[in-house]
Amino acid sequence: MYEWQKQIQIFIDEIDKCIKNYNDEALTLQSLSRRLGYSEFYTTRKFREISGMQFRDYLRLRRLAFALKEVRDSEKSFLDIAFDYGFSSHEAFTRAFKRTYGVTPSEYRREPRPVVLRTKINTFDRYLLGFGEIGMMKSTDEIKVYFVTIPAHKFLHIKNYESNGYWDFWQKQSLIPGQDCDTICGLLDSIKGKLDDDGGIESNSSSGQIMAYMFDPEGRLCDWGIPRTECYGVRLPADYNGDVPPQMIMLDVPEAEYLVFEHGPFDYEQENRSVEEKIEEAMAAFDFTGTGYSYDTSPGRILYFYHDPERFWKYVRPVRRQME
Repeated sequence: MYEWQKQIQIFIDEIDKCIKNYNDEALTLQSLSRRLGYSEFYTTRKFREISGMQFRDYLRLRRLAFALKEVRDSEKSFLDIAFDYGFSSHEAFTRAFKRTYGVTPSEYRREPRPVVLRTKINTFDRYLLGFGEIGMMKSTDEIKVYFVTIPAHKFLHIKNYESNGYWDFWQKQSLIPGQDCDTICGLLDSIKGKLDDDGGIESNSSSGQIMAYMFDPEGRLCDWGIPRTECYGVRLPADYNGDVPPQMIMLDVPEAEYLVFEHGPFDYEQENRSVEEKIEEAMAAFDFTGTGYSYDTSPGRILYFYHDPERFWKYVRPVRRQME
């Protein structure tokens, strides 16, 4: 099963690459199966077994997810978008869009609102599967440490008082109706104007979604001996006035100062745990002497956690000025 999970992940990565490049010729079951070296029948059977979805359903929903962002963020005609994403006509695209999202493309462009997109499936993760790293640490990047002032903004999120870590967070959230990973990530991915969105759609991180830790007397004691709750969401402009999904919380975050610990791009399979250890060590060893600051763990302060191996891994920790 391990080898097939890896093979299907290659298959899934290629699907997104073809959709992104409007490469319909390569986006066929025959072409994708040939890349893996298996028959179409066997590949689709393994895809369904591992992903829990039919290949054709996954492909349709991923195409629509890419198309929705074009409807939302561009001025391209609906006919051009329809053809770009494999639909035979404007009418076919409109029917599929409304059946999936409950509104027509024109209604959505006029008034975007959160809808559940089909985010990219992740079938193969060395750490989730318990295999750890492969090879030796290759990155030579040191941890960059710097102070920043982050302007006032909003934080749209869900939170869990009992979870401990990313995987545990989603396992616990999956027990709450409407708060499973697919639903929440799909909703957040559809929201326009996210402050950390680099325009990506190939992973949740690249579309502005982040973990956060909120210092909270009702939360779980963390390794630092401070109660906190784990959160997952997106940062939005301070003047954002769009719809808030009923299962989410919108928080106004005032302008404040933070200390950032940042590592540059790294190889997730080979370096993830090592990079994490380097950042943890840097945070534990940081000397505030002469800076005039200290960590701020006051109730309500938020620590943002960015994990996007193609760009960086960083902790953005709240600080406060020390009294003279």
